[in-house]
Amino acid sequence: MRRLLLSALGALPAGLRAAPAGLNGRAVRGGRPAAAPDDGLSGTGGTAPAPDRHRPSSGRGRGDTVRAWTELFRVSALFSVPGDALAGAASVGRSPGRGTALAIGASLCLYEAGMALNDWADREEDAVDRPHRPIPSGRISPSAALGAAGVLTAAGLALAARAGRPALAVATGLAATVWAYDLHLKHTKAGPAAMAAARSLDLLLGATATAYAGTGPGPRATRPARLGAVPPTGPDNVARAAGSARSPLAALSAALVLGAHTYGVTAVSRHEAQGGSTAVPLAVLATTAALAVVATHQRQRPGEPATPGLAATAPGSSHRPDHPHHPTAPALTPLLLTAFTAAYLRTAGPPLLHAALNPSPPLTQRAVGGGIRAMIPLQAALAARAGAPGSGLAVMALVPLARSLARKVSPT
Repeated sequence: MRRLLLSALGALPAGLRAAPAGLNGRAVRGGRPAAAPDDGLSGTGGTAPAPDRHRPSSGRGRGDTVRAWTELFRVSALFSVPGDALAGAASVGRSPGRGTALAIGASLCLYEAGMALNDWADREEDAVDRPHRPIPSGRISPSAALGAAGVLTAAGLALAARAGRPALAVATGLAATVWAYDLHLKHTKAGPAAMAAARSLDLLLGATATAYAGTGPGPRATRPARLGAVPPTGPDNVARAAGSARSPLAALSAALVLGAHTYGVTAVSRHEAQGGSTAVPLAVLATTAALAVVATHQRQRPGEPATPGLAATAPGSSHRPDHPHHPTAPALTPLLLTAFTAAYLRTAGPPLLHAALNPSPPLTQRAVGGGIRAMIPLQAALAARAGAPGSGLAVMALVPLARSLARKVSPT
């Protein structure tokens, strides 16, 4: 009889012979396993990796260490950062230059500092809800994560300082907002607003660094001396005098649009571990539709023609394809603006609708991932709205890279 029972057990599928500790070897809490992040692209449905992948081991190879740090930094979400600076540069009527590059570098450093600090601050909570994360799984020590956050913050501020004091001032405010959010505000009602402020400041950092660091070899005197100052006229400022160059304050509209989107994504993310919210995804879906309408609306600024790009016939106008007054801008801008906005709705909308219809943790996490990726076409739309279709195309080129990497590393 015993031999017969052993034979019958051996014929069962492996999944039916598993220990009753819970799915993937984890204890079941409240009738279901602790939530795991979903990358929103691979269709894994939030299934956590097998526990032996994350068990601390002194014999881990270099590849495992790199994998752990890429998960800690959520590198697939990095592609949503450069578009902030490019949209900011477009908003002040300048083509990307040295200041824009410095702003992108500073933003990337501060963004990754926030990721490391976030996991350090949530290490005890993640030990319950997300034990596969790098810190609770033992693959990265808490002190290493905190040290990385500090080093990256210092590096981001140093890069911003190279773009001038105004850019450093904005970057300092951004860094303070990131640290305040991760250490305290994210567990309060002010959390979504703090995250929205951080993303808005990031776009303003790109606008300020571009405006004050200059975009070419022209003399320092051509750079505005203060916020709101009008650049003087000169051999390389003819187009700017016609209204193509603006104060960093001109980027406020784009910053508020991006901040509103970030607010919605953050509000949804507060339910990604437990799920259960239908009203929040629905409200954010309505906000997404409203932002799409705003993004497609091109405002006529004082001193500019009704149709962006018509000033290209003026003497001294720029011949760069990305410049707002380039002859190709009138033809490209409406088409690209429509395409970018449609991509934004297509990326953010369906996951939010699915999360509203079924507010489970996996679908909620997928809505958060979709919201993060939707920032890229939104940034492209904001750049095109400002009359810089080339910058919009450059931002959209990041989409396939983000999609490919998100299949390997979750952005949430």
